[in-house]
Amino acid sequence: MPQTSTRRRLAAALVTAAVLVPLAACGNDDGGDSGDSGDSGRKDGGKATLTVLAAASLTDVFRTAGAAYEKEHPGTEVKFSFEGSQELAAKVRQGAPADALVTADTKTMDGLRDDTGTPVVIARNRLVIATGKGNPEGVRTLKDLSRSGLKVVLAAPEVPVGRYSKQVLDAQKVDVEPVSQEPNVRAVLSKVELGEADAGIVYKTDVTAADGKAEGVDIPDAQNALASYPAATLRTSEHSGAAADFVKWLSGPAAQKLLRDAGFQKA
Repeated sequence: MPQTSTRRRLAAALVTAAVLVPLAACGNDDGGDSGDSGDSGRKDGGKATLTVLAAASLTDVFRTAGAAYEKEHPGTEVKFSFEGSQELAAKVRQGAPADALVTADTKTMDGLRDDTGTPVVIARNRLVIATGKGNPEGVRTLKDLSRSGLKVVLAAPEVPVGRYSKQVLDAQKVDVEPVSQEPNVRAVLSKVELGEADAGIVYKTDVTAADGKAEGVDIPDAQNALASYPAATLRTSEHSGAAADFVKWLSGPAAQKLLRDAGFQKA
């Protein structure tokens, strides 16, 4: 019996050692404890690839901003996934690997409190009516969108710009039956650019980015809605320090100038 007991204790000790050794090795992959942000959450010799989930209306300016950030932060690569905010939120809830999130409304971000760090609003935006080049249908006001025979496309109600659009149309008692409801603001703009719709409601910055392929009809401030863009780190990020650095940079002078130049308003 004593010999059997001794053998069992020895076997247990060997199993424990076999488990602890690889765990210890995994813990050193990141160059330190996962809670230590001193290395900016980077792996592979100080390099990090950040995945940022961003609202579709940020596509053009964030591509420019990403290049600028990489130039200022050698060793960090920034990759973006642009979709409607509601689609981005679904990805976060499903556990998609990413490091930071920027939505086109605070409502979507607020619904992800358990998944993000503290958000900060980095920019604001206003709605405009997008028309084809030259505005061939002569759209001038929100009420024109209810004209018989006018093909209007809107974003779906669950999309921030779709919700804002419904808000401003309802306030002016304008009844619009869209020919389609799109999953994000860039899809709305594309329908107008391609002539598949006569008009649509998008953000001012989207018409600016259209580079002449569409025109914008301003909506008076008293009838308009102001969109806010909050940015936050994701709790599942494998590069928490680097993700926090990027979110902080978005509020800094370099990023803010890029946002202003693209037509976004100050937060």
